[in-house]
Amino acid sequence: MKEDCIFCKLANGVLETNTLYEDEEFRVIFDASPANQGHVLVIPKEHAANIFELSEDMTAKAFLLAKKVAAVLKEVTGCDGINILQNNGEAAGQTVFHLHIHVIPRYQKEKEKMIQWKPGELNQQLVEKITAEAKELF
Repeated sequence: MKEDCIFCKLANGVLETNTLYEDEEFRVIFDASPANQGHVLVIPKEHAANIFELSEDMTAKAFLLAKKVAAVLKEVTGCDGINILQNNGEAAGQTVFHLHIHVIPRYQKEKEKMIQWKPGELNQQLVEKITAEAKELF
């Protein structure tokens, strides 16, 4: 646990939360400033600032837990869809630098709350560069 990290404190029970689920490695809490009712955060108890710092095993466990949480939220809320998202770095919208996964129920009647982006154009040269270099990394 990192002493100056608020999410370490939330995940490890130092600060009070509305907890949906907890085990030895994770705590799932209701977001204090939800994008929608039922919005929860899957937070590893182990500190990692982002996905690049989290082990592959813990990353897999975190997303499996997010899937299970999504199924529970869909069953209980009757929502029409679910966002499961995780931001890495300030440019990607990360504001708390402790990895966490948002699980957000969504409803057809609330289309204005949908996460959207303006479609761009595919850069074929960049695709080829990434593909070529990725072969060495995988």
